[in-house]
Amino acid sequence: MNIVQSDSAARPGISAWEPLRQPVFRALWIASLTSNIGTWMQNVGAAWLMTSLTPSPVVVALVQAATSLPVFLVGLPAGALADVVDRRRLLIVSQGWMLLSAAALGVLTLIGFMSPWILLALTFALGLGAAMNTPAWQAIVPEVVSPSELQEAVALNAAGFNVARAVGPALGGLIVAAVGPGPVFLLNAASFIAVMLVVYRWNRQRATSRLPAEHVIGAMRAGIRYVRNAPSLQAVLVRSGVLIVCAAGLWALLPLVARDQLGLGATGYGVLLGCLGIGAVTGATLLPRIKRKFSLDMLVTGATVVFAVATAALAYVQNVFLVGAAMVAGGIAWIALMSSFNAAAQTAAPEWVRARALAVYLIVFQGGMAVGSILWGALATRMGIRAALLVAVFGLIAGLMLITRYRLAEGEKIDLTPSLHWPEPRMSVELQPEAGPVLVEVEYFIELERAQDFIKAMDDVRRERLRDGALRWELFTDSVNPNRFVETFLLESWLEHMRQHERVTRSDRKAEELARAFHIGTGTPKIVHLIHAKY
Repeated sequence: MNIVQSDSAARPGISAWEPLRQPVFRALWIASLTSNIGTWMQNVGAAWLMTSLTPSPVVVALVQAATSLPVFLVGLPAGALADVVDRRRLLIVSQGWMLLSAAALGVLTLIGFMSPWILLALTFALGLGAAMNTPAWQAIVPEVVSPSELQEAVALNAAGFNVARAVGPALGGLIVAAVGPGPVFLLNAASFIAVMLVVYRWNRQRATSRLPAEHVIGAMRAGIRYVRNAPSLQAVLVRSGVLIVCAAGLWALLPLVARDQLGLGATGYGVLLGCLGIGAVTGATLLPRIKRKFSLDMLVTGATVVFAVATAALAYVQNVFLVGAAMVAGGIAWIALMSSFNAAAQTAAPEWVRARALAVYLIVFQGGMAVGSILWGALATRMGIRAALLVAVFGLIAGLMLITRYRLAEGEKIDLTPSLHWPEPRMSVELQPEAGPVLVEVEYFIELERAQDFIKAMDDVRRERLRDGALRWELFTDSVNPNRFVETFLLESWLEHMRQHERVTRSDRKAEELARAFHIGTGTPKIVHLIHAKY
């Protein structure tokens, strides 16, 4: 397979299905759909098998925690790997790991050698594979479609995921009711083969750089620095984290509501999950039109309220058909929330750190699911299922107050296209890449009456330097000449400074130009590079 990209410019009327014209994306999408159907079948089988092995709400909720917790534990290393190594090979290895884990789960179930803790351990192993796979999988989307098709490709991935959410649970419930959970686990194992074949045949064109690749530990540190200094990404993480912890109540306690309050079997539980999936597919279809009418923050607020109402209905409504209708509405709200947060996370990070930023988002997402699942399971044990769901509803509504400080729409204003506008440093000697630490000084001359405005403008420059690799940043004024200001930032090595040259974006350039407009000296501000003197 070869990567085929469209040169069409972004346009308001672009078809939602346009990315499927790209052969690689189409093949990956179909393979992912197949695998996701297997995963949702697996989730139904594991949750129902656990209710057969133990009646404890805490242990049943731990199935969801075992699925989500690995991302919380290894998500950042996975994101660093996806930004450093060949993503194609990483995907093949992680898919193979999940195949073996699911196959072991199926075989042990069929031979009757299954216990709650073995089920949790193998579910955790599957979660580890998914944790290593997901950052790389999400980060390859911009590689197989054009920039003008990226939003449609993300939406199609979400739609495919939710088609699987609609089909997988119902199909899994039917198979579990007919022949038990063991065959479901084996079918899930087989679904990973489709993904491995497609990824293996993909002739990926890797981006080239004149600089050596980062080390994984250093890449992790760089990812953390980026998150700490990217307000638009922080807004996504805070808003999504609070919502997901509270929303986990519905997902974690749905099996118990289906069995204990509604008296349903495995098929009925699968149908309720299917209702959520149908709602999500419907939401994905309606979402483009809704986004044209409402701002991102308004969309997230409305969807949160709808999901809270669906959670409350799960607590109080006893009619199966009304609960199913509430789950459809909840599914519509869920896809609106998840696609909005995911798109905001995608647009808040440039290419060089995209997988790490998405990994941190997934840590918040799955970590929130894991923490929420444990929390709501414990509350259900202590207070009852209905009371736990009502507390989750209160948390969803209370979390809306965060919109006053953390607005998602801010990230849409940022242009993260590489600008490469920094000039090459003038050097009289050749430096080794590992030379350092490196101290960079930039000298400005500013009119005193405009000094405070200059200092305020330099705050965006500070975040830029720290996001792109600086360990420390300071701004000083001269005690002899108060018009003279010196900006300093420290980097680990000369190689890190060269990486900084490659990472600056168009938005960074605008921030620098705004600050440099205050400079009244002749020419551009003077830049000096100081290398640590070794003794």
